[in-house]
Amino acid sequence: MSTTSETDKRGFHLGDIRKMFGGGQSTLRQFSILGSLVVILVVFQVWTFIAKGQGLTLSPGNLINVVNQYSYILILAIGMVMVIIMGHIDLSVGSVAAFTGIIVAKAMADWNVPWWGGILLGLGVGALVGAWQGFWVAYVGVPAFIVTLAGMLFFRGANQWIGQSTTVPVPKEFTYIGAGYLPELPIPVPFNVPTMILAVLGVAWVIGHEIWIRRAQRRMGSDMAPVWVSVTKVTLLSVVILVAGWLFATGRPGTSFPISGLILLALVILYTFIMNNTVLGRHIYAVGGNRMAARLSGVKDRWVDFFVMMNMSVLASLAGMLYVARATASGPQDGNGWELDAIASVFIGGAAVSGGVGTVIGSIIGGLVMAFLNNGLALLGFGADVVAMIKGLVLLVAVGIDVWNKQQGRPSITGWLTRRFAARRDPEPFPTSATEKARGK
Repeated sequence: MSTTSETDKRGFHLGDIRKMFGGGQSTLRQFSILGSLVVILVVFQVWTFIAKGQGLTLSPGNLINVVNQYSYILILAIGMVMVIIMGHIDLSVGSVAAFTGIIVAKAMADWNVPWWGGILLGLGVGALVGAWQGFWVAYVGVPAFIVTLAGMLFFRGANQWIGQSTTVPVPKEFTYIGAGYLPELPIPVPFNVPTMILAVLGVAWVIGHEIWIRRAQRRMGSDMAPVWVSVTKVTLLSVVILVAGWLFATGRPGTSFPISGLILLALVILYTFIMNNTVLGRHIYAVGGNRMAARLSGVKDRWVDFFVMMNMSVLASLAGMLYVARATASGPQDGNGWELDAIASVFIGGAAVSGGVGTVIGSIIGGLVMAFLNNGLALLGFGADVVAMIKGLVLLVAVGIDVWNKQQGRPSITGWLTRRFAARRDPEPFPTSATEKARGK
């Protein structure tokens, strides 16, 4: 059995650096994407300083705007990664979001539905739409690409038909979920107290989670990284969280960490837990990796298909409501191109085209890469044409490198790292071939 003292005695190993980011709470693939995100932030911070006389990318106001503007895309990415792990694709999320938005707006404007009733109505509409599309995919056997392509056309038309191609405003109370911020407390300090409390809670979770991981490794007799690795990792993450919290807490008066960001954060925690620590999550990976082997092992693959498609539409409806709340009205052009941004976020975040591979955290990081590319180029005055071309190249390179490595017989970065990530989960009674493929081999 390996112990901490034995690990410390062996001295420094290069593999310890890998464990810091590849064998612990995240994967090395995600760390490389995170490194790309850091490079993008630094480059645009310096570039805007040279071009504008001040660094704008990491300014409090800009960070708050990025969260407000892209939280709905990141929410879509959470559901889309589950769809893509299953080997499917969903082209309808933008149209479903717009369809839900117009129904909720009309209900509150014309039927006097209260704002909280509108939220429940929107989630219900998303569930019904998802059940409809999930039925065709799971029980009729129509490919998800065709089902959601039909859904993209149908629900886009339904949005314009219900709203008569006009904008429909929403009440002020409803806009809080998309344009609101953590409240100010009557405390005479130059920052938003709830935002800093949230940051401190994040640091406490990082510390507690690392301690839990080391204790679990000790109980199982697993090879443990030296203590300095855990201390360094926790310190780096804590510094990032506290600095980010301070930036969000010191924006212009009346702003702080957005409510939409709080909703996104809660969803990331929830779905990361589902995918990593529940039977449902392991079934999603197993079916996506080898459907036949998973089916022979007793997994109800049709039900998993149905759940994933319905879940995607529920998250799309939530994203649509957040967007409408921020825009203060629902319009006929809502949701255009959202599915492309969500799909790009997932693939940049490390998902495999063939299915079976991907993580929620990786998809969020991929989405942030796209968000800060958009934001940085916009701050520098580049047009939408240049932004679209750069986003396309980033997506192509991100997927192409991993595919090329596989074709050359080299280790697939995504596959190898997903196996490392999956090794931390309890083994499931699937055949070896199914389990290995589901985890990225």
